[in-house]
Amino acid sequence: MPDPVQPVRLIALDIDGTLVDADLAIGERTLAAIGEAMRRGIAVSLVTGRMAASAMPFAETLGLTGPLVAQQGALIRAMPASGSRGLGRLLYHRPLRPEVTMEIVRWCRERGLVPHFNHLEWMVVASNEERLEDYRLFVGDRLRIVPDIMARAAHPVTKVVAIGEGEHSLDILAAGRAHFAGRAEVTLSHPRFLEFLAPGVSKGAAIRWLARRLGVPLSQAMAIGDQYNDLEMIGEVGHGVAMPSAPAAVQTVARFVAPPVGEEGAAQMIERIALDGWRAPLDASGPRRVIEVERR
Repeated sequence: MPDPVQPVRLIALDIDGTLVDADLAIGERTLAAIGEAMRRGIAVSLVTGRMAASAMPFAETLGLTGPLVAQQGALIRAMPASGSRGLGRLLYHRPLRPEVTMEIVRWCRERGLVPHFNHLEWMVVASNEERLEDYRLFVGDRLRIVPDIMARAAHPVTKVVAIGEGEHSLDILAAGRAHFAGRAEVTLSHPRFLEFLAPGVSKGAAIRWLARRLGVPLSQAMAIGDQYNDLEMIGEVGHGVAMPSAPAAVQTVARFVAPPVGEEGAAQMIERIALDGWRAPLDASGPRRVIEVERR
């Protein structure tokens, strides 16, 4: 983690559990804080596990113009031109190798997990999947139903998602990482969502990509997130922020802990750090200690 440097020039934001709660509504304070950041020339991008098609409405509501990072960093799109119905030009895409995808399917099935795929802007599920109607409600016409998920695994896949009946344990996360080391990245985007991505794909790699593209040092970047899949992103930047609901491992790599999402905690942190220019004090405990910012 680099030491924090002002001014903040880049802000990377997770969506679910960070900008929005279960109601999926972006608050007025959040809209105002992000709008003011952009007016001051600060680059703002969403960095999410969602498909770009699913994340795009949030980016449009916020008026963002910077690249949209989707699928945990496996896919990045330019924002479409104003008034366009398209999803924006594909800037980066790193899918899993088919032979690895097939092994992931076998590994999940051996553990009683049911995998499905996300590829580009499509969710791909087997025809015998019990959650078909739930998926259809979530992605609409971007659902693709196949008779055999293993046969589909022989083709490129952006990521694999295995949904548990309950919350996944950290033991299965560790087991997945050990088994697929060097061949796939494994993370949790939600306590029930175990995800598999191509080697080197993470939100941390994505924020490095954004920073290089803009010529912004990571010491002047800010990242806010709430889950294990946000850990690398938060740890890469000078101004790393964890939501208070984040697991302990994520809070440990953060420099700041935000107020809750229900209090628009991300907006408060943007105001305090990016707009007010607050500097984090460093002491003998090192720059990775968690600092709780006082609430307004």
